[in-house]
Amino acid sequence: MAQRLLLRRFLASVICRKPSQSRWAPRASRALQTPQRSPNNLTVTPSQARSIYTTRVCTTTFNIQDGPDFQDRVVNSETPVVVDFHAQWCGPCKILGPRLEKVVAKQHGKVVMAKVDIDDHTDLAIEYEVSAVPTVLAIKNGDVVDKFVGIKDEDQLEAFLKKLIG
Repeated sequence: MAQRLLLRRFLASVICRKPSQSRWAPRASRALQTPQRSPNNLTVTPSQARSIYTTRVCTTTFNIQDGPDFQDRVVNSETPVVVDFHAQWCGPCKILGPRLEKVVAKQHGKVVMAKVDIDDHTDLAIEYEVSAVPTVLAIKNGDVVDKFVGIKDEDQLEAFLKKLIG
């Protein structure tokens, strides 16, 4: 479990770099740029160098793995975070979850969404006084600034996010 968490954080830090911060510029292979000697001393010079490009694949929704993960990715986040406390057995959660993900994705990174399964993380549910699911918290600079319980339509969710973003 700890190895998966470390791998996920590493991959997120590598994959989710902004292009201006990225060390991943096109790079040509050194082997293809320098002349090569064959066994019978003929020099072979490549005609074109191959370039390697990376693309930015960064999601706006993630699942919380444990308490320290919640602390790192939600409480210490510079970006406002919507936290969806849900359960596998909860019917309204299955409706609200995709709706909320869709509305968060429309914000293009101005807000991110953390999903917390209350059966796996009862300590977080107790800490944030979750008494029913689905419960959605809006967290900005580590503080809960807004909250709702139950299901909402897309217009209400957009208004909720606009209040959070400011």
